[in-house]
Amino acid sequence: MKRPKLLLVAGSIGTVLANLASGASAQQEAAYPNRAVRLIVPFPPGGGTDIVARTLGIRLGESLGQQIVVDNRGGAGGNIGAELAAKAAPDGYTLFMASATQAINVTLYGKLAYDLAKDFAPVSLVATLPYTLVCHPGLPTTSVKALVQLAKDKPGQLNYSSAGSGTGTHLAMEMFKTAAGISIVHIPYKGSAPAVTELLAGQVQLMFGNTASVLPQIKAGKLRALAHWGEKPLVSLPDVQSLKQAGYGASFAQWSALFVPAGTPDEVVQKLRAAAAKVAKDPNVIQTINRAGSPIEYLDAPDFQTYWDADAKLMTDAVRKIGKVE
Repeated sequence: MKRPKLLLVAGSIGTVLANLASGASAQQEAAYPNRAVRLIVPFPPGGGTDIVARTLGIRLGESLGQQIVVDNRGGAGGNIGAELAAKAAPDGYTLFMASATQAINVTLYGKLAYDLAKDFAPVSLVATLPYTLVCHPGLPTTSVKALVQLAKDKPGQLNYSSAGSGTGTHLAMEMFKTAAGISIVHIPYKGSAPAVTELLAGQVQLMFGNTASVLPQIKAGKLRALAHWGEKPLVSLPDVQSLKQAGYGASFAQWSALFVPAGTPDEVVQKLRAAAAKVAKDPNVIQTINRAGSPIEYLDAPDFQTYWDADAKLMTDAVRKIGKVE
């Protein structure tokens, strides 16, 4: 008679322990996040994507009740940071601020260690960053029309900087060159910040920069804005025409969107989506990002997926004209 009682007690203890473990697990999930969250930005500090990430990160951390730590991992057109994020544990403690660059890198590069569509789950589109065509003040041109004529008069003699081969700053200029029928030499750098620095120093003459990255230099008179790729007038540069207004019909914007590694629990993703939606409506966030030249354009995951699919088709056409990056 004792053995069954012992078995019954053991069984009861096992049940209690199982229930306690289940309750602890549920409590842990409900408590997300209970420590700092890392936000990987695949570009160096100072670029447009970085500015958006840091602005978003502060308010997102306040909404979630935990600090958001921005981790810049630039290099290889954003691929180094993207690969690191793709391999992170899918627990909600690693976020990834992706851009249009990562969406088309699978087409641009021969081989990649990640696939944005398969290795990540979207949270939301945060902002779109229209590029602004800027030149060194020493270049004898004050308009897009004059620049195109200068480039035609001196084919291959003008050069431009970019944040790296395959980045949005590279694609934007290649799309413009094709539309204008001109030849300008590409000089790639490791991020927007060094690309802008070399332009300021006069080592290169032109650049399609994230508006957020080049706006301070434009305001200070150190760079001259010729046009932007946006669909709408820029709040930060209301007197600068769009390329459409200058006669070039295409448009291009480097979007910034929040992702998590694939397999992240749905309840965590839902909490992040709710927090991102709240932050996108924050007047201080809207004002800060608009002032930097990167308008808030919030889209929740399902709508962002539709936007992403349409944008990928446009960018794939541009990539095919550039060719693979080895």
